[in-house]
Amino acid sequence: MVEDLTLSNVKSHLTRFLEPTTHTPKSLNSHSHSNAQTISKHNVIDNIKVRLFQIPKINRIMKKLRSYYMHLKHQHTIERKWIYPLAVGSIISLFLLFLATLTSPDGTPLLPLYRYYASAPASVFVEDKLRSIPVSTLPPPPRFAYLISGSKHDGAMLKRTLLALYHPINRYVIHLDAESSPEERLELHQFVKNHPVFMKFGNVAMITKANLVTYRGPTMVANTLHAAAILLKEGGHWDWFINLSASDYPLVTQDDLLHTFSYLPRDLNFLDHTSKLRWKESHRAKPVIVDPGLYMTKKSDVFWITQRRSVPTSFKLFTGSAWMVLSRPFIDFCIWGWDNLPRTTLMYYTNFISSPEGYFHTVVCNSQQFQNTTVNSDLHFISWDDPPKQHPHYLTINHMQKMIDSNAPFARKFHQDDPVLDRIDSELLDRVGPDVIVPGGWCVGDRVNGSDPCLVVGDVTVLRPGLGAKRVGEFISLLLSRGRFRGRQCK
Repeated sequence: MVEDLTLSNVKSHLTRFLEPTTHTPKSLNSHSHSNAQTISKHNVIDNIKVRLFQIPKINRIMKKLRSYYMHLKHQHTIERKWIYPLAVGSIISLFLLFLATLTSPDGTPLLPLYRYYASAPASVFVEDKLRSIPVSTLPPPPRFAYLISGSKHDGAMLKRTLLALYHPINRYVIHLDAESSPEERLELHQFVKNHPVFMKFGNVAMITKANLVTYRGPTMVANTLHAAAILLKEGGHWDWFINLSASDYPLVTQDDLLHTFSYLPRDLNFLDHTSKLRWKESHRAKPVIVDPGLYMTKKSDVFWITQRRSVPTSFKLFTGSAWMVLSRPFIDFCIWGWDNLPRTTLMYYTNFISSPEGYFHTVVCNSQQFQNTTVNSDLHFISWDDPPKQHPHYLTINHMQKMIDSNAPFARKFHQDDPVLDRIDSELLDRVGPDVIVPGGWCVGDRVNGSDPCLVVGDVTVLRPGLGAKRVGEFISLLLSRGRFRGRQCK
């Protein structure tokens, strides 16, 4: 048992120890002088033994005394130690209380924790918790990142397609290849730079250093990867990458498309693909070609090497359409290539005829991470010969009903200023002319004398889907149906 460390206790110990030990045994006769002398000698010896035995005890007492002295000496310091935590805690509490009272310009509290509790119901009854009501039943809209590319004499058509696809929450990269004239590229650049809506949102970028692109060669793949890298470098939130040409045109508004894609998983990849090469194995996979666009300044067609090669065995070849809608995670994978598959596949397709129709398809289907995310469609209406040739038919008014019945959101291929484009504008896009933006829920201006209602900007998150959303919804529902989705993935 530990004794209390007090000054009186310490003094008591010292007093008892320093006093002489004098006691007479009860059996001793006090009248016998000789016996008293003998006993006195024994008492002295016993007293010495007792004191020698108590030396460790005095050491302990001295230590207690020294500790007590230090306690008395620094008592004022010990008593003050509680002041510092109290002062720091008070300052922090006052600072948090001050932050909790601050509000943003729109009147909402700035402190997230305060916002959470401010929005929580005041009642703590179980019944109130059971009546939780969601803030919104609609999922947030996705964002698209478009590449719209063209070549010589495509500048005017590219502008029309861009305006038909524009929405403030999306991002756009446009490219006229090096075969176009400097004047044509400069005119397109000035159009993008000076358009009031593009200037306001800053979401349209043009590749000013034009690439030389050969459709049947790897330079088209390189141009697509270039645009994707620009979009990743610029940052910003987007969910799907869509590559189109100036000869493509939408059959639905962006409000229709954004609304429909709001309900889809953001990792889906839409691309037409198959591993059944058939005639393409001997005409595309085995020949070795060189694309002059890789090293020449003027455009020319690819040329063949006499030696042929075998079909690869380290990965499986897939082929399909060059137009696709790819998820951002897959684009990240193609640019960064953390398991080297995108790089090795790209090097193989450098000498592959029509590599845009095989590169992305082969990468996605040979990757365990992405092969189960494919939807076997390019989301286009395209009119082909039977069997298909290198290029599809140009679409005219005669294809109008087939385009609508297809429920596809895009169509190709169109001649510039073909009358069918005006009909698509008026009947499907609610557009008053080719030089204005297709209106959406964010456009709050009027249409007096054919003016552009989108020059007056409202809430960019407001979507007003129309019949186009219903058509695209039916189309994608069919693609994702049990009989068509899993059974057509990377087959």
